Amino acid sequence: MTATPLYCAEPARRDSAQQLAERFALPLVKQRPTEGYWLELGPERLELLTSGKHGAVYAEFVEGAARHRREQGGGRGQPVAKAIGLKGAKDLPRVVDATAGLGGDSFVLATLGCEVTLLERSPVAAALLFDALERARWHPDTMDIASRMTLVHADAKRWLAAQAELPAEQRPEVVFVDPMFPDTDKKSAAAKKGMQAFQQVIGDDLDSSELLAAAIAAATVRVVVKRPQRGAAIEGVKPSVVLDGKSTRFDLYVIKALRPQG
Repeated sequence: MTATPLYCAEPARRDSAQQLAERFALPLVKQRPTEGYWLELGPERLELLTSGKHGAVYAEFVEGAARHRREQGGGRGQPVAKAIGLKGAKDLPRVVDATAGLGGDSFVLATLGCEVTLLERSPVAAALLFDALERARWHPDTMDIASRMTLVHADAKRWLAAQAELPAEQRPEVVFVDPMFPDTDKKSAAAKKGMQAFQQVIGDDLDSSELLAAAIAAATVRVVVKRPQRGAAIEGVKPSVVLDGKSTRFDLYVIKALRPQG
């Protein structure tokens, strides 16, 4: 896949653009592309743009939906919080989000107090996350939350394999997986043109069964897989528990039920 170019639209931020290009191996271009997809660093944020009809795609932890979830989200009663095991928990688990994407679920969990490691192998998604986290760290409403979020630009399977070799007390207690599958729902795809473009650039997670195996080997308590309500489970290991929701569900793989405890 061809590397997505980065264009700096704000002269005062050229140094930041250079740093992004070096950190995520993005080709820095001097002129705004006229076709295809590109990342653009403006005065406010980094965005994924295209010459097509959809709007800008970016990660956001301060305003918009993130602010609403931060203020009105429902605390530990939220479906993702229940799936992770936060409801009634005395000690909050260390969580690894193995497919961080734009970081929405990671942000919710960090808002609730969890230490979250965000893994993202796509340089485009990682760059968008990096930019959003930098902005969140400077804002008084989100700096504490952002301090609990650590971004790692790496292939999750390899990173988790290394974690599996560590002593149990150093490994993540929960691994969260939200794989990106081809969207066969035409109505859903039409309603989410921005995310459709994001998926086009990021690509589908066609190695989900290998990722699930790596997650199960690394986690000490559970693996949580987020799926569309009618989506197929990841091939391989059967879920221990399924938590159904209105539009999504969570397949839980409880470690004690999957392997002997040494």
